[in-house]
Amino acid sequence: MFLYKINNPLGLLTYVNCRSVRWAMRVQDMFTGAKLLALVAIILGGAVRFGQGHVEYLENAFDGEFTAKSISLAFYSGLFAYGGWNYLNFVTGELKDPYKNLPRAIWIGLPLVTCVYVLTNVAYFVVVSPTELLASPAVAVTFANIVFGKQVAWCMPIFVALSTFGGVNGNLFTSARFFATGAHEGQLPEILGMISIRRCTPVPALLLTCMMSLLMLCTSDIYALINYLSFAQWLWTGLVILGLMVLRVRQPDLHRPIKVSLFCPIVFFLCCIFLTIVPMFAEPFETGMVLLVMLAGLPVYLVFFYGSKRYLTPKDSLNEKVTKFLQKVLEVVTPGEKFS
Repeated sequence: MFLYKINNPLGLLTYVNCRSVRWAMRVQDMFTGAKLLALVAIILGGAVRFGQGHVEYLENAFDGEFTAKSISLAFYSGLFAYGGWNYLNFVTGELKDPYKNLPRAIWIGLPLVTCVYVLTNVAYFVVVSPTELLASPAVAVTFANIVFGKQVAWCMPIFVALSTFGGVNGNLFTSARFFATGAHEGQLPEILGMISIRRCTPVPALLLTCMMSLLMLCTSDIYALINYLSFAQWLWTGLVILGLMVLRVRQPDLHRPIKVSLFCPIVFFLCCIFLTIVPMFAEPFETGMVLLVMLAGLPVYLVFFYGSKRYLTPKDSLNEKVTKFLQKVLEVVTPGEKFS
């Protein structure tokens, strides 16, 4: 079973990312184009049905009971779907002229993605009844069967798969850079910040991302996995925002390339508190497991990183031995390091 999972598209996409940055970008462009094509078809199909007067499912669209628990868990799924906006910040090292292109990508990409996703959801609500939405394993396929008929709807699962592959490829590309940056800052093992001497790609970080993804495939409950991930993500995001506000108060004169009003961080921090505190009371077992998993990383950090640097000499350090061994196996070096 494990070998099967290695041979699945995740392994193939990991190979592509290890092979070439250009290959990874071309694959991403292809998958993104397929995703946008499918979304445009859904939006146009919904617009036609709306123009024909099919608005019966919108009349009571917001009926139902709402609780703090249901709202917070619903936000987890929604924010996971929109979470790609944050990955752009992790790949600034791959951008040409990031000071110019990063703001441009934000101002163009965020509104475009938001409009496309919102219009897609409106199209779903126009065409598919609430009962069908809840019962459908793939809403896009149900939508296509209703609007386009079975003669055309057969291709929608293909576009859904391509969209999924694009999401996986984007996560591999950005998460690996995230690990590499942590290694460069001295917060993760040095090996994760190294690149291939032949391809200039972060092979160790990509392999770690792939292995962690394979471990997550051991569960079949995707919604539980999203909730676990989202709780940890918003917990740490809230702590980062808290640190930002503390620095603004304690070091107000510190040079900051980008400085915004404290109102935005405060509002964002309150949202993070809501997204972490409410699930802790609503799902204590699940959130407790997430906290235990995060705390389990502490002894690993102490043994392989903190302890090896503080108590052992570099020659005898276990971390040093593992790093040198993996360097030879993977043929990787620290960026800028000379080798023969």
